[in-house]
Amino acid sequence: MTQKTDFTFFHQLRVRWAEVDLQRVVFNGNYLLYFDVAFTEYWRATGLRDPLGQQKEGFELFVRKAQLEYHGSAGFDDELDIGVRCVKLGRSSMTIAIAIFRGDEHLIDGELIYVYADSHVKKSVAIPDAWRVRIAEVERVRPEGL
Repeated sequence: MTQKTDFTFFHQLRVRWAEVDLQRVVFNGNYLLYFDVAFTEYWRATGLRDPLGQQKEGFELFVRKAQLEYHGSAGFDDELDIGVRCVKLGRSSMTIAIAIFRGDEHLIDGELIYVYADSHVKKSVAIPDAWRVRIAEVERVRPEGL
């Protein structure tokens, strides 16, 4: 089972009224928005090229797969801690684990798979070595250990 201690990076988010459905819990699709916001902040923390810089260079990360597993629900005004970590770094793709917690209560697990690709031809290319080194530093592992 996922625990908070599995993560070194967290983004905090408070649930807004517009994100809650008629059942008074966060509408399920909004969790993907939360994942995106948290991953964006994780990426900002790495100091690597932001999406606009990537786009300018013609090579970008594209989401290939998104997966969610619900263990509980968040509601209006809940303060959430969203943990993000890179669990696998392949030749041209990376797997990002995400978990959402309310306090110590584990609510959501997720996985995002991103592919690094040439923006013009939409074909995968190798992730730059500098990215591998920096992500390994953030995750506190050796580059080949990701």
